[in-house]
Amino acid sequence: MQRLEVPTGLLISHSGSYGAVSRAMLAGALLAIDEINADPTRKVSINPVAIDPAGQISGYVEGARKLIHEHRISHVMGCYTSSSRKEVLPLFEKADALLWYPSHYEGFETSENVVYVGAAPNQHIVPLTQHLLTEFGLRGWMVGSNYIWAWENNRILREALTASQGTVLGERYFTIGETDFEAIVAQIIADRPDFVFTTLIGQSGFVFLNLLRNACKAAGIEQSEEIPTASCSLSEAELPLIGDAIEGHLSSSVYFSTVNSAENDRFIARWKAQFGGETHASADAENAYAAVHLLAKAAERAGSASFNDVRDAVRGLTFDAPQGRIKVDEENLHCWMRPRIGRSRADGTFDIIQESPVAVRPDPYLTWSNDSLDVRGAKLRLVK
Repeated sequence: MQRLEVPTGLLISHSGSYGAVSRAMLAGALLAIDEINADPTRKVSINPVAIDPAGQISGYVEGARKLIHEHRISHVMGCYTSSSRKEVLPLFEKADALLWYPSHYEGFETSENVVYVGAAPNQHIVPLTQHLLTEFGLRGWMVGSNYIWAWENNRILREALTASQGTVLGERYFTIGETDFEAIVAQIIADRPDFVFTTLIGQSGFVFLNLLRNACKAAGIEQSEEIPTASCSLSEAELPLIGDAIEGHLSSSVYFSTVNSAENDRFIARWKAQFGGETHASADAENAYAAVHLLAKAAERAGSASFNDVRDAVRGLTFDAPQGRIKVDEENLHCWMRPRIGRSRADGTFDIIQESPVAVRPDPYLTWSNDSLDVRGAKLRLVK
């Protein structure tokens, strides 16, 4: 049987400030490609063309241009940051190409040229906000990388605190890759917030968590209990890079490597066989893995690799992913997923301390599924 060939771009960084996460994303995509191409029952084969943007916005733009116009590719997996996604999106919209975006993000966007295979805001920041305000308190500190991911997530948390008569003790933003956090850490310790919400990415996040843990220890503070840190991006790919401060951080995600399911057991076994036991699968790897499988299933359903045919075919498509069954929403091309909250442990994985029993419909604009949140008895409306 002759297979339908699906040329696929991989616009994923191998290096740069957030290289650990991007390499995990690339590994997940390649694992799925190998599976599909090795399966004799599949009607398609995925032919990848990889470009490394090196974590630079200019690299993403030039890489997208090459894939779309020089290689004539209609389907591209990649981008990690929202800034990179927003920069390349006009190229996809103008060329009738489809970006398969395998990263959690801040929401407030839909495009007919993007399939969003990461968590929407009601699947990560909203559950984490509820958890922080009900379990820890109403006095928060926010530290983030200076771009839209941090701005929007912090806005949601800020509105939650305000509506619940809480307080934002501090809010600061830093250039991606910045590591000079001594002054901020000292201020946080002086303020003694109920929690710290960090939207720092890459090396910035690792250094901040280490500095905070060590400064708290020097001050006689049990940081993970007295000033807990929480994130919507910390993953297994990054935990080893934190060093001695690896344990006790909260993260909100739709996938952790410790998810208890038959699909995840199979995924982890294949992951270890491919990459060894020294690294753990992460949400970014799993989302990229699922994105490739969704592309293959959509092309098989359509009997075509064209942009319009695949986009039509992917609506309502389901896939039994390691995180559980996901479905592409027919209206907004985001995925139905199960929110989870984990707490990092010393072995580089997470204890799952909270999870939704069912997949939650993606609500990128927070207009229906989370019109209101009950936080300590207060009804919170996030977005009108």
